[in-house]
Amino acid sequence: MTKLFLILHIVAAIVAIGPVAVAASMFPPVARRALAGPDEGDSRVTLGVLNRICKVYALVAIAVPMFGFAAAGVMKVTGQTWVVVSIILTVIAAAVLGALVLPRQTALLNADTATVKDTAVKQTKQLAMFAGIFNLLWVAVTIIMIVRPGSTLGH
Repeated sequence: MTKLFLILHIVAAIVAIGPVAVAASMFPPVARRALAGPDEGDSRVTLGVLNRICKVYALVAIAVPMFGFAAAGVMKVTGQTWVVVSIILTVIAAAVLGALVLPRQTALLNADTATVKDTAVKQTKQLAMFAGIFNLLWVAVTIIMIVRPGSTLGH
């Protein structure tokens, strides 16, 4: 059962978090192009797709901690430092995505080009920063899952 939950946890992380990480990182430069130039039709469509990917896969990503909790429970490691730190970083990553990335994407997606043009660069830079923070949090979680500091598993 341990191997099954670990496999599901890892596959869910790759399938769900990967697309969000890539789409969130692609959104700011596409938004800059969409808001800066007259050719905003294709870029606006691309922004819509990237935003949709982030939203849908963010919901799918709920499976990652669910399978992670299941694996940790079967392995009896839920109280270990590496698991607790991973949970905390996962919650922070979810908060960054839900409170800082997705709302800013939606605001830029729905923005009127004429009214946002002056602040578009600043807004997209902030969005890029928050997407980068989201991605770095997941890198940290991945490293913790591999290194497992304080683990008593003996591996």
